[in-house]
This record gives sequence, C-alpha cells and structure tokens, in this order.
Amino acid sequence: MDGALEELIKNLTLLPGIGRKSAARIAFFLLKIPREKVEEFAGVIVKARRNLRPCGICANLAETDTCSICSDPRRDQSIICVVEEVSDLLAIESAGGFTGTYHVLGGALSPLDGIGPDDINLAQLKKRVGKGVREIIIATNPNTEGEATAAYLIAQLKTPELKITRIARGVPMGGFLEYSDKSTLSKAIENRIEIK
Repeated sequence: MDGALEELIKNLTLLPGIGRKSAARIAFFLLKIPREKVEEFAGVIVKARRNLRPCGICANLAETDTCSICSDPRRDQSIICVVEEVSDLLAIESAGGFTGTYHVLGGALSPLDGIGPDDINLAQLKKRVGKGVREIIIATNPNTEGEATAAYLIAQLKTPELKITRIARGVPMGGFLEYSDKSTLSKAIENRIEIK
C-alpha cells in the first residue's frame, strides 16, 4: 500500500470508534470527493482546533472566553447540570427542555487509570456553587466511573442549602421490559415517580 494512503488510514484510526476497516472506507471516500471539498473539510478541522477553547465558567467549548450557554441571560444560573464531557452537554441540549447551565468535568474518576479528583474540573465547580447556585444535577454516566464520580461530587458539595439531584435512569422510551437488562430494570423501579 502506498505510504500516503497508509498514513491517512493510520491517522483516521485515531478517531474514537474507528477501526482499520472503517478508516480505510473513510480514506477512500475522502480520495473520491473533489479536492476543494477535502481542503475545505481539513480547514474546518484546523479552524475548530485553533479557535475552540474551554469556557472560563463551565468548560464547554467556545470561541470566546464565555460560551453561549453561560452568557445567555435566559438560562437559569442557579441550576447547574454536571456532565463528564462536552458531548454529554450536547446530548442534553439536543433533547431540549433544560434551561439551566452546565459544568463539564472533563472526565470521570477512575483510580485504576490514575484519574483522581485533581484530574477533573472540580475546583471550578466548587467555586461556582458558592455563588447563588440552588441545585446541582449530576448527569455522569451510569457506569462504575460515573457512579464513583457522582458519589464523590455528592460528598464534596452537599450542604443543607444546596439541592443535589441525579438524572433518572431506567427503561428508554419505546423500549420493551422483556429486552431490558437487570440493572436497567432495577434502576427503573428504584427511580419510579409518583403519578399526580
């Protein structure tokens, strides 16, 4: 295989979830489209990498010091939804309905991987809590690291004045109980809500 093609495939495998076969398919696609489209695409990547940086308040990606969510006067600054990554923030935003603000940790606690409290964006969250925040919504992933992170956040942030909630987990809309795993069903029962 030609060196340039091999280098392209190798670099595409750096993308999350992209193995060698997928990287090869993407490489061949990029080589088929017009050169100016590829150059435009590459330029967009370079521009995003150059211009995007963490928001000084919540660590969301922004082109300015403060992201569009933190600077939006219509957002409820007294409610902070804590997420692991910017991709989690985007998922919640695309679902609609949440009108508070966010805080991006930049990961989750994972002692086995050497990721401790000093390796996530916790200090900034602690600073924000003292400034009129009335509720923290913990929206970490429902896995071992996410649960450990949630427990740590609760221990670090809990005060009588601050309401701390955790996003509900359970059976997805359109799902079937018989196909749900035991853990999902257990959480669905545990997180049941009263019908009013």
